[in-house]
Order: sequence, then structure tokens, then C-alpha cells
Amino acid sequence: MKKVTLNDVSRAAGVSRSTASLVLRGSSRIPEATADRVRLAMAELGYVYNRHAANMRRSESMTLGLLVTDIRNPYFAGLTMAIEKAAHEAGYTLVVGYSRDDIERQALQLETMVQQQVDGIFLLPAEGTELTPVCQIIDRSSVPVLQLARYFSEEMDYVGPDNIAAGQQLARHVSSLGAASAVLIGGPEHSSARTERIKGLETGFAGSGVAFDPSRSAPTTNNASGGSEGVARVLDQGIWPDCIIAYSDAVALGIYAELRRRNLEPGRDVSVASFDDIAMAELLLPPLTSVSTYPELIGRTAAELLLNRIRDTSLEPQRSLIEPALKVRASTAQWRPRT
Repeated sequence: MKKVTLNDVSRAAGVSRSTASLVLRGSSRIPEATADRVRLAMAELGYVYNRHAANMRRSESMTLGLLVTDIRNPYFAGLTMAIEKAAHEAGYTLVVGYSRDDIERQALQLETMVQQQVDGIFLLPAEGTELTPVCQIIDRSSVPVLQLARYFSEEMDYVGPDNIAAGQQLARHVSSLGAASAVLIGGPEHSSARTERIKGLETGFAGSGVAFDPSRSAPTTNNASGGSEGVARVLDQGIWPDCIIAYSDAVALGIYAELRRRNLEPGRDVSVASFDDIAMAELLLPPLTSVSTYPELIGRTAAELLLNRIRDTSLEPQRSLIEPALKVRASTAQWRPRT
């Protein structure tokens, strides 16, 4: 019995071979009615798609790797979902790994992705990542790597928020409240994102009269436990700032909890502001003032850039910064200076 080919399917469905191929890869560019016609033709003809053979012909695996630190953080979850959607629409399967902000675990995950012959890797680097160890892994296969949200090298593509602008926006807002002091809580101590947010806060507070000392900032894990521990460390030193700035909304959750354990009410006894503006920020009581850094837009932009890199490896390293936007809510808006 003659083997049914993709050309047979395209003829039966009345479409081009390329259209039939896009339907096989799950592309959203094909109208649903056309895709249904192609799938019906496949079923009627008994066509079986041999993905492995197709990949061998293309010398591509049609898979992409994504390595993030922790999917439990809603910000990273949103980022992951956006990348997966864009990859799926382009006909790729996404393989996801988690470093837990551990360099050795990250190296093992990268090694596995290279061995699986992924066509490209999205990397949200673990704290302390350096270029040479990463290149020792990826250079063997020449797989392109795009840095997400944090970066460690100017020699690789990067997509992330404009953290300096985000810090400046938040600092100007806190200054406008009449606050006399502010402190930053949370975030991996040596990550590029935390370094840039501090720089933005410093330049935004310059000349405003708001006391902001980065050396008093408390680096922690990027989660609620880190927020609780970090703010406890500051308050136990006898420091009571007018504004507590969380490195992220995930950290802010812990800050809220620790303040209440000490009979202090966020937004009344101390103002609280944050970065990221994940969905739950406006659902907190009081709703949390936060700078939106648009993880979904970062994910879509990153996918487009990495796919372009796969098509043309000769491109110069690309750097795309997503403009942030301050969302003012009651955690700062209802606060008044102490008298």
C-alpha cells in the first residue's frame, strides 16, 4: 500500500503543502476552518506525521529550552506562559527547567538541554552566573541563548524590564508623598535586576530629601519568606522607614504579613511599594502600589528575538528593554507622614 504523503494531504484539502505543514506544527496563523479541512484530510487518508524524520531533514529539533529560577513566583509563571504561547504559535515545543537560583543546578539543566539538541535557550540566569562556564556548555553545539529579566553578559541577547527607569518612577512617587526615608527589602544580592533597581532608586531620590541608604537594604530570596525575613531584620535594628520598598510583589506578600505580626498596618503605619505589578497586587488589602514590568510583553519579545537569532546567527547581540509603568494604589496613596 502506497504511503500517504503530505503532498497527498494538501491536494485532498485543497491547500498548499506549506499550509498543511503549518497545520501539523500547530501554527495559529492558519484559519481554523482551513486547519479543520487539513486535519479531516489527514484522518480520511490515514496520514501519520513522522516528526523525527522531519526534524532530521531540517537539522532542527523544533524545540526550545526555557530555564528559570522558580515557577512558583507568579511573575515567572506569566513570563513562562507568554513564551510557551509564542513558541507554540511558531511550531516549537518548549522544554522548561528550574535552577532554583543555584548555579550548579543551572549548569546541569543547560547541559541536558544541549544534549536534547534544542534549537535555542531562554535563560533567566541564577544569581552569580558567569559567561565562561555557560559558554563551555553551549559552545559545543552553538545553540543560541537569550537572557531573560536578568543578565550577566553583553555578548548575548537580552530582554527585560528597564529596571533603572522602574526605580526612578517609584522613587519620584515616594518623594511626592512627603516621605523622609525609604528602604529596599528583598531580591538576590548580586543579580543585575536588583543592582539596577537600586541605581534607579538612588538617582530618583537624589535631591529629594528622602533618606535612602542602599547599604541598609536587605537582600533575600525572591519570595514571601524572604520579604518577611528581610523586613524583620530591618525593624529589629530599630529602623522604621516611612516607605518599605519590596524588590518584587512576591516579596511584598511577606512584608505585609510581618508588619501585621508586629501590629503595624501596611499603608497606614508605613507605606509599602513594590515592583512587577502581578495580578494579585491590586487584590491585596490595601491594594499594593507597584511598578508594572510586563512579563507577558517580555516573553513575547524574547520569543521573537530568539527565533530571529535561530534564523540568522550572524546578527549583532540584541538588547531590548521594556518600559515600566507605575500603578499607584492605597498602600502608598492612603499613607500620611507621621507627625
